[in-house]
Order: sequence, then C-alpha cells, then structure tokens
Amino acid sequence: MTNQKQNPVIPSEEQFSKRMKEAYAMLGSCSSIEDISAPNGPLSHIFKDTIEAMLKAEMTQHLGYEHNDARSKNTSNARNGSYTKKIKTENGVVPIDVPRDRDGEFSPKVLPVNKTKTTKLEKNIISMYARGMSTTDISEHISDIYFDMDEEVSATFVSQVTAKILPLAKEWQARMLEKVYPVVFFDAIHYKVREDGKVVSKAVYIALAINTEGKREVLGFYIGESESSKFWMQVFTDLKNRGVDDILIGCFDGLKGMPDAIAAIYPETEIQLCIVHQIRNSIKYVGSLNQKEFAKDLKSVYKATSEEVAREALRALDKKWGKKYPIVIRSWENNWDNLCSFFQYSEPIRKMIYTTNIIEGFNRQLRKVTKTKGLFPNDDSLRKILYLATTQASKKWTMPRQGWAEIIGQLAIHFEGRVPINL
Repeated sequence: MTNQKQNPVIPSEEQFSKRMKEAYAMLGSCSSIEDISAPNGPLSHIFKDTIEAMLKAEMTQHLGYEHNDARSKNTSNARNGSYTKKIKTENGVVPIDVPRDRDGEFSPKVLPVNKTKTTKLEKNIISMYARGMSTTDISEHISDIYFDMDEEVSATFVSQVTAKILPLAKEWQARMLEKVYPVVFFDAIHYKVREDGKVVSKAVYIALAINTEGKREVLGFYIGESESSKFWMQVFTDLKNRGVDDILIGCFDGLKGMPDAIAAIYPETEIQLCIVHQIRNSIKYVGSLNQKEFAKDLKSVYKATSEEVAREALRALDKKWGKKYPIVIRSWENNWDNLCSFFQYSEPIRKMIYTTNIIEGFNRQLRKVTKTKGLFPNDDSLRKILYLATTQASKKWTMPRQGWAEIIGQLAIHFEGRVPINL
C-alpha cells in the first residue's frame, strides 16, 4: 500500500502566535518597501497566518466546538486535516493550508472554493485590525466587499479571529529589551474602559525610547487607574526585569511620582522636564495683555547658552514680573533641577530632549486608531488595539534620528563608560 503524504495541519494558537511574532520581527529587519513586500517576505507571512487563523476560526464556527474539545462536540462531523491552496497575491503566490471536515460540508467564506486571487482581501485584512475597527464593522466590511452580501460573517467569528492577536500583544510586552537606552520619553493617554459593570477612565502610560541605533522604539505601555510613585515603580521594575540596566536621560511632562520612582530604580538617570509644556503652563497664568511681553522675556531663560546665563535671566524675570505673577516664577524655581539638564548639551541633543513632542506625535497616531471607540469592553480589548497600532507605526521607524552619529558620540563622552559603542 502506498504511503500517502500527510496533509499540513492548521497552526495551533501557540504556533500562530510564534509565527506571527516572527513575521512582525521580520518587518523590523527590512530596509526598504521592496524587502517588506518581497515574495516570502513579512507581508506574505502575516497574510498567510492571518488567513489560516480566520479559516481555523470559521471551521470552529461550522462544527460548533473548539479544536481538541470533544466534550463540547454535538455533531457527527469532525475536522479532517487540511489541503494546500495556492493564492495569487501582489507579493507572489502564497500557499494557504485550508481545513476540511469529514463530511465535506465545509465551504470557507473568507476563501471561497473557486477563489485563487485575493489582492483586495490581502490589502484590507492586514490593515483593518490595526485601524481600530469594531468586530461589527469588520464583519460588515468583509461581507460587503468580499462576499457580495450574499452571505454574512458574524461579529462572533471576527472576535474569534482577532482574539488571536492578544497572545502576540502579551509576548511583545514581555519581550527582552536592550541593556542601555540613551533617551526614553514617558507620557500618558486616557481611555474609557468598562470594568465590573462600570465605565472607568484609565490611563495608558507609554515608554518610547531612542535606542543606541538612533531609532524610535516603544518599550511598552502600561494600563493603570491612578498615577503615583508606586505605579511608576512597577513600570521601571518591569523595564529592569526585561533587561534595561541603564537609561541615560528620561524625558516627561510633570508626571506625578515619576522623579522619585525613576531615581529609586535608575539613580544615575538624568531627568529632563518638557520645556514646551513648562512654557505653556506658565503663559496660562499670565494676563492676556502681558502674555506677549512675558513670553519674550521668558525666552531669554530657556534659550540661554548655559545654565549660568539661564539662572541670571530667571532672576531678571523675577525682578520684572515676580510681584505680579509669583506662581509662575515659583514654578520655574521649584522645577529648576529637572528643567535645566539640557543646558549641558550641544544644540542637536538639546533639540531632541527639551520637548516631548516625539511621544505626543505617537499618541496622536494612537488616537487616530482609537477615535471611533468611545468605550472599550475590557483592558484586553484596549491592549490589543494599542499593540496593533504600535506595530503599524513601527513599520515606518526604519531610519535613525538625523545627526545620530554626532549625538551618540557626544553622549558617550558625557556618560563615560555607560554607552555601548562598537567601533
């Protein structure tokens, strides 16, 4: 009797998670659009594993029970391996492992029997998860475009598919990081989440770094209800446990509890408060008739050539405006130690750290994805979308910061022995 070749098996959730993680890792190693979209490139891998996950979820819906869950089985039908179907895409031919059932009744909706070309499906399926669409929107999107509205794809089915992303998000959050990060920016963005039957406001605290190659990298995001030293201690402890031994400069905008927490875990880290936010907060407390003149005088402080010159300018500002706006002057004096760090650096480094615009720009990208979501049903739903949006944004972060060779060289001198440079 001739031995038949064993059919390939649809990947398990663990295998899917691993393969998708590898595919997204491939994106980071690509140096051009051509590399990303090349045959057998990362887009092909993402497309293949996503389609196969959708087919697997569709088979579960067809049979009414999960794989390896015979106790829930209420049918004589069963899974019966799979067959390979070659699909033509813009990135070449992609082999898809299509599951089949014992009774031969399974007819995939996401990949109809006679369909061998899915250019439009390919483009949309890669992007729609990362754009914050609800399960209802996605199901309608698939039905309207790909099935000519003659068959419906349920929101439950879409939920089963998108749930495959959550293990990836958790693995990404727990991944090991570099030992040293020259600059890390911290900020928070707020969302409404349902918890224990109530709608609560939760903050997502984000750590975005400039790594030793000069490229942007999101180290992680942390969902919490209140901002405090205790919370930030957990964040920095997590970074430490994931391999971050040193942060040279930490930049943030007056986040509560941050200075004490970072000093406890990374005592040698220099802190830089956002100068732009300090300026904005100052102007708010100045009368409208005096704002233009005050702003001009204040400029002599933060545009000073050195800390000594800046202190002298601050004293002059106090002499002129101190009696009229004491709270503004006091704010600069009280925060001075965390505001003045950037004076010791050259212009390229000052420009990089004196404002948190870099992370605020990333936050705007997150808001574009989540703006249609007035409320998230749980933390995992929020975590999944933030992960996908981060993955999408990271695809564009392929180039180092302009002038990085000069910047890292100067940092290596300033932080002697703390910057790993391979010459």
